Parts: sequence; structure tokens; C-alpha cells
Amino acid sequence: MAKVTDRYDNKNLINLAKEKYVEKKKSSIPTELVQLPSQGKIYPKGHVLRSGVIEIRHMTAYDEDILTNLSYIREAIVLDKLIESITIEDINVSELASCDVEAIILTSRILSYGSDYPVTVTDPNTNNVINRTIDLTKVQYKDFDLATDENGESSFNCSDNSVIKFSYCLKPDKDTSNERLISSFLLRTIREVDGKRTSEEIDEFLKYKFPLADSRKFQKYVSENAPAILKEYEFEGEDGGTFTAGFQFGPELLWPETNW
Repeated sequence: MAKVTDRYDNKNLINLAKEKYVEKKKSSIPTELVQLPSQGKIYPKGHVLRSGVIEIRHMTAYDEDILTNLSYIREAIVLDKLIESITIEDINVSELASCDVEAIILTSRILSYGSDYPVTVTDPNTNNVINRTIDLTKVQYKDFDLATDENGESSFNCSDNSVIKFSYCLKPDKDTSNERLISSFLLRTIREVDGKRTSEEIDEFLKYKFPLADSRKFQKYVSENAPAILKEYEFEGEDGGTFTAGFQFGPELLWPETNW
């Protein structure tokens, strides 16, 4: 007669065999390397993304369950869940910069639906809204030349010679009241001020030692130097000429026939 411990061990072996089977099946799905707009420079040394590339697998019918999950859509986490599913490396999605998330989604869209992406834009010469198609393979990244340290952080010098270290991998926003939009952004972005790294010390700096003029210069500096996907495209106008305009970039990129 088998012991209870024997049956338990057998159950573990069955579960382990199932996990290995699933991993083997997943490994047979084609994959693609995604070049990140951040070049990996904004992640700490030793981070899996520091190389500037991430490997993702092609989406399958199984991933439609994620894209159409109503609770994920309501909580605005559908893209996070998808990235967790299709990335080969074990990553924490909350650590990803938004530009790198967009690059993963862009590549996944091309692999799954092709590079043609229908959009609506306004022709500046006629003021008419027109339908056009973008070739997503021609979408480019903004040049990212900002220096970063071993923590993936960049520096900004204030007028009083205080040194701020900041990151483009934003911390989760705990303030959902929309009453402290600027200070909340600064707290999520700034990692260190003159060697001080606790949230209490940084908050005190913002309240009592960070002049408004410096704050605005800092925000502008962060924005102008941020890695990004260039969401502008050259379109043909109704008169046969061309014009440059921005285009939509959202969940519909991955599920074009769904009314989000």
C-alpha cells in the first residue's frame, strides 16, 4: 500500500511534468528580438534589459483571452498582462519604461496583424478628417543620448548646485486624487537628492528646498531628453501634397476590430 507521502510526491512529479511540457510547447513558438527605445541604459547594471533588447514570442489564439478579459480592460492592465505572457525573460512589467512597453506592443502588433495600421488624421490644408494607413515598420525611435550611471539614473544640476538623480522607470503612482499631479510626478521620477534617497527626504526637498523655477526646468529637461517612440508620420494630403501629423497609439493597436 502506497504511503500518503508517496502519493504527494507523485502529484508533484505530475505537476512538474506538466510544467515542463508547457515550457517545451512555448519554446516551439517563434520569437523576435525587440530593440528598446531606452537602449537599456535606464535600467541598473545586471538587469535583464540593460542590453537594450528583449525577446518576445509571437501571440497565439490563447492570448486573445488576455486581450478580451473585461476585468483586465476595466483595470487598465490588459497590456501589462499581455507583456507578462509574451516576454521570454522573467521581468517585472512595473519596472518597464513606458517607451519600452510601447516598443514591445508595436512589435507584437506587426508580428500578429502585419505592419499596415489604419488611422484617421486631419488634413491641415482642407481641415477634413481623412483615412490613411501607416506602415508601422517605418515608425522610428527618438535618439536617446542622455548619460546614465550604474543604477540607470541620470543627473540634473539645480541653481543652488543641488544634484538630482532621476529615472525614466517611474515608480507606481500612489496618489490617485489628481490633486498633486506635479509633486506626485516628481516623487515618482526623482531617486536621489544630494545623496539622500528616502522618499521622506525627497518629499522634504520638494516642499521646502526646490524652487518653482528649478522644478519647471527639471520637468522640461526630463521631458525633452526622454526616450520615446516618434508618433509622427508623413501622410499624403487630399491635394496630393504631404504633411506630418501625430497618430493614435493605444489598445486598438493590438486589437483593431475591438471597440475599446
